[in-house]
Amino acid sequence: MKTLTPGKALEQVAAGDPDPIYLIEGDDELEKAEVVDAFEQIVDEGLRAFNVERLHGMDASLGDVVEATRTLPMMASRRVVILRRAELALVPKRESKAAAADLKLFDAYLDAPSNHATLLLVCDGLLHKGRKTTKRLRATATIVTCGVVDSVADAERWVRRRVSTENVSIESAAARMVASLAGPDLSRLRDDVERLLLYAVGQDTIRVEDVRAIAGPATVLDDWAVARAIERGQAARALRELALVLDGGAAPPMVLGQLAWVARTKLSPGRVSPAVEAMFETDLALKSSAGDQRVLLERLVLEMCGVGLPRSAGASS
Repeated sequence: MKTLTPGKALEQVAAGDPDPIYLIEGDDELEKAEVVDAFEQIVDEGLRAFNVERLHGMDASLGDVVEATRTLPMMASRRVVILRRAELALVPKRESKAAAADLKLFDAYLDAPSNHATLLLVCDGLLHKGRKTTKRLRATATIVTCGVVDSVADAERWVRRRVSTENVSIESAAARMVASLAGPDLSRLRDDVERLLLYAVGQDTIRVEDVRAIAGPATVLDDWAVARAIERGQAARALRELALVLDGGAAPPMVLGQLAWVARTKLSPGRVSPAVEAMFETDLALKSSAGDQRVLLERLVLEMCGVGLPRSAGASS
């Protein structure tokens, strides 16, 4: 199985050396559209009507797909065949001799794809992993997964790309700030950028002050992010989310109540007892004003994430 990031796939297209079969999946429709469009650019614009064929899994069979890829290009060196909703075509609507013949034909194509065609199988949903054809496809095709954000750097690139689709530019520091606030969380990243675009409507450039203006309201909409990060044991993420929630005006007792709920219902058995003990001590400290409220909550979050921190060290920070 060969896998590429969307960026690497675009580089491969630009180099003029595409693979014969690509499986394009993921939940970022914008990124999938960008990749598909780049592959269409392989064929000169004046010849695309003859050499770019678009099919849809709702009504196209695997036999239709193979026939399209076996067709010779006209006045060009390569054809591009695009099958959208490929997951529908890969699972026959009904078992029949014709469907079985199409599957056999497609399996044979996987063994010996045409050297004059590039086939793009674009999936909107999950493929049926248990089917023999799906397993062979994943082992044969080059897989491009769209919508994967593994780091803040990935998030920053995603922000730039999404903003550019609206013919708007964004300052480097602003894109970096949006990415840092959301982290590698595509759902939140998408929401934050949509809110930012709405706030900055009519502007040519999005600036740092625009991001700061929407940062507070954004955290109010997701004040359970701290709880989710603790549940996953993501200490750095939990601290960042806690800072956003407190800066957004959340009351420390409210935050403590959320954390208590996490300790009772979400933590593994081995983490519950120390979390409850730390919760009790933090509650007493908050009520008696024994230390800075923010520092007390930060220390509690770290302890709930499994990061050991002496109580005296936290109190003296």
